[in-house]
Amino acid sequence: MSIVTDIRGTAGVILIDRVPVNAINHDIRSGILYALAELAGNPSLDRIVLAGAGKIFAAGADAGEFSKPPTDPGLPKVVAAIEASSLPVVAAIRGACLGGGLELALACRWRIADQTAQLGLPEVVLGVVPGSGGTQRLPRLVGMETALSMIPQGRSLKAAAACEAGLVDALDDDPLKAACEADLAAALARPPISAMPRPLAAPEAAAAARKTVAKKMRGQRAPAEAITLVELTADTDFETGL
Repeated sequence: MSIVTDIRGTAGVILIDRVPVNAINHDIRSGILYALAELAGNPSLDRIVLAGAGKIFAAGADAGEFSKPPTDPGLPKVVAAIEASSLPVVAAIRGACLGGGLELALACRWRIADQTAQLGLPEVVLGVVPGSGGTQRLPRLVGMETALSMIPQGRSLKAAAACEAGLVDALDDDPLKAACEADLAAALARPPISAMPRPLAAPEAAAAARKTVAKKMRGQRAPAEAITLVELTADTDFETGL
């Protein structure tokens, strides 16, 4: 299985089904785009819910594709489609929501998680930076200091801390059910993350992050590049930051 769709009341559900870790490959990316278009055309729906099968939302990209040429659609195209959807997309998060998984969730208008959730962008550990807008969306959502404490070291947040930081909007033992039934007035009252105001610059936090990665991740380029990209959000528009 790759993508499963379902209708629950007025919610169209897109389920990423590549257990155990729901790694995001070409079939997942293509399937999400197809399901978005199909569900958005259903006049009986008022939302789309994106969730993962089993105990995990999505633990990132499929490592099996790392050595292969990129194929269309790439993850940035999928992320953009989620954010631009005519129906608001809600992420129902259990377990790992990491790397590309968090990029998908950041494109959603609302994020509901259970206590097992773990959210982060750990790409620097693999020697790369988040490539689908995460360096620009995360600081707009949670602020520069929190983003600088996460991305350059590949640090993740557990559910309660993510909720406190504003990365998660609500906690629920059954995030899929909650996402299908939640009042989305608050979600619709704010713009998509890419259109949110630029975060305030945090030069002291950036300097501290550089000092930390120089000590703990010596010789690695990705952490320093990640800091530079995160800092861009204070001075540039979203598209330029990409």
